[in-house]
Amino acid sequence: FFQRSSKKRRCFLFYNINTNTGKRPTMIRSSLVLLLAAITPVGGFYLPGVNPQSFGDGDPVKLKVNKMTSHQTLMPVDYYRLPFCQPVDGVNVDNENLGEFLAGDRIKSSPYRLNMKEEMYCEQLCSTNLGRGEQRGVSPNKVVRAIRKEYHNNWIVDNLSAASKVEDDTTITTRYWQGFPVGFVATDTKKAYVHNHVNIEIMYHPVETETDKYRVVRFTVEPFSIKHDFEPLEDDDNLNGDDDGADTSNYQVAKINNPIASCDPSRGSKVHTDYAMITAPDREAQIASGPALFTYDVTWKENDELHWASRWDIYLSMDNAIPAKVHWLSIANSLVIVFVLSAMIAAILVRNLRRDFARYNKLATDEEKAEDLEEFGWKLVHADVFRPPSFSPLLLSVACGTGAQILCMSFLTIIFSAMGFLSPANRGALLMAELLLYVMMGGVAGYVTARLYKTFKGKAWQRATTCTALGFPGIAFLMFFTLDVLAISQKSTDAVPFTTMIVLLVLWFGISTPLVFFGAYFGYKQDAIEFPVNTSSIPRQIPDQPWFMGIPFTLAIGGILPFGACFVELYFILASVWMDQYYYVFGFLLLVYFILIVTCAEITVLFCYFQLCGENYHWWWRSFCTAGSTALYVFLYSFVYFKQLEANSLATYLLYFGYMGLVSLGLLCMTGFIGVASSLAFNKTIFSSIKID
Repeated sequence: FFQRSSKKRRCFLFYNINTNTGKRPTMIRSSLVLLLAAITPVGGFYLPGVNPQSFGDGDPVKLKVNKMTSHQTLMPVDYYRLPFCQPVDGVNVDNENLGEFLAGDRIKSSPYRLNMKEEMYCEQLCSTNLGRGEQRGVSPNKVVRAIRKEYHNNWIVDNLSAASKVEDDTTITTRYWQGFPVGFVATDTKKAYVHNHVNIEIMYHPVETETDKYRVVRFTVEPFSIKHDFEPLEDDDNLNGDDDGADTSNYQVAKINNPIASCDPSRGSKVHTDYAMITAPDREAQIASGPALFTYDVTWKENDELHWASRWDIYLSMDNAIPAKVHWLSIANSLVIVFVLSAMIAAILVRNLRRDFARYNKLATDEEKAEDLEEFGWKLVHADVFRPPSFSPLLLSVACGTGAQILCMSFLTIIFSAMGFLSPANRGALLMAELLLYVMMGGVAGYVTARLYKTFKGKAWQRATTCTALGFPGIAFLMFFTLDVLAISQKSTDAVPFTTMIVLLVLWFGISTPLVFFGAYFGYKQDAIEFPVNTSSIPRQIPDQPWFMGIPFTLAIGGILPFGACFVELYFILASVWMDQYYYVFGFLLLVYFILIVTCAEITVLFCYFQLCGENYHWWWRSFCTAGSTALYVFLYSFVYFKQLEANSLATYLLYFGYMGLVSLGLLCMTGFIGVASSLAFNKTIFSSIKID
């Protein structure tokens, strides 16, 4: 799903999904949709997931505001935390799903009045006092602090996020992520200035199936800073029209002295605000303090080429800011690593194993028996190779069960995302899908833990199951609760309400925990994993190992190759999480996901063979750590990436490294399970192929 599909195919999929609302789709139709999704080229394909909204001439189009974000603090804050204009009838909060709450989204109504195809020229919104001025030794006001921390507004029209247009003397740049800045800091005076005027540009597309109906397909905001010389009117609610919004023109809260051309009511022909008006020699920017008048323009443009089903394409591709070539080079880099590892396994393992099988299985001649040749190699540890780990078999079982749960959750999430079911048009869907799939995979964790622990001849099965149900989820919840308290102290929208906490606890103890015990029940009912050789009662002494088979070297080499195969996609994922950028190349991510699994399995099998050749049969934990060391490299890379955030507060450090540490712990369990499972399959295969006296 990496290259754009044709408009015809996109519209066909959209038609099949949305024109059958309320009807049960047939199995044939569902199969066709899935088949088309599977054969679509890798790229910006997605299923909108919601019905389009059509507007007639003059119909009100709601503009909503979301949280303000900053890549410096990583702490989103509520839009109305700053002294911005509020709706006359009060602020209304949208109903949000669990994923939106966890992501910190707080979508609310705004006082901006938009009507379909009705142009607006320097419409007055309100006048407000931004706070005290900037002075040395005096704490700056909220607006100044937000501007210096580079907070951005995130507005929404018809569920479409606002793009930001920035203009200077030579260029016009449009950015489709991170919203638009609250203000800016002047390079000469070093003072903060607020964007108190916005040009709202909305593109619409005529509906082919309806007459005089239109759909919003693009939403762009160009912010300006204008110092209006104004005098507040005695009645700020002076509106030359009805309060129901039928006529939103000539809404005035102040009289502007010496207005710019777009704000001049005496001008015969109306014009929209532009860059030349703002930068005229006699104009100044609005400083982020004292009284300020907020105004806005609205421009409507018809776009016959851009269809509603394709309106998110430019957001998902971020206007081709990151070419697909970068991802293909990443895939090529990863495939080179896989091919090199596969060649090493073919050259070392296959050739050596064939020689070992021939040597171990041939009948000894009388001369060889007389010489009493001593055996060497991995066959010597056949009576110890499947001995349970000497250190905490329970912990290894729990870690592998958790890793299997995360592996299944991540696989299903990427599959659904690549098929287009988790589109960004449905805010919070991806996060909610991850959470629910993790909860539903609790049975997998219980089953894997039970099978391994029973194979290790463990007796405390209740403790093992309880640790699986409460271990990693408990660590995650404790981290989440701690950072939630931190968010509350910072008055951030990341702070989750108490009711949402209750929902998370219900998911944990009401669904996940019973599923873990349910899966463990079936795991303990199964027979222990059968091994091709018997284990002796007396452990064999392990000879001294060479330096390159020590733990530091195996961890360093075992983790760097899988990390090298996926670090490019990791960069874009981190940019999506921490820099508010869009990430929607899940087809690429699916390929990298498989490459990561194969790389972890191959490097672990290679080191496991070398370890057994050195007559060291303690491979259980070594295999887990060899593949799991990928998580160590991810955590170390997070320090390198942190430099891009320009963070300078303790709260940001705790938030970033707290969550990155939690992610690395989950990756440790997942890749560690891959290492244990691949080494177990490898050892069972080679020891079942030789004759044991």
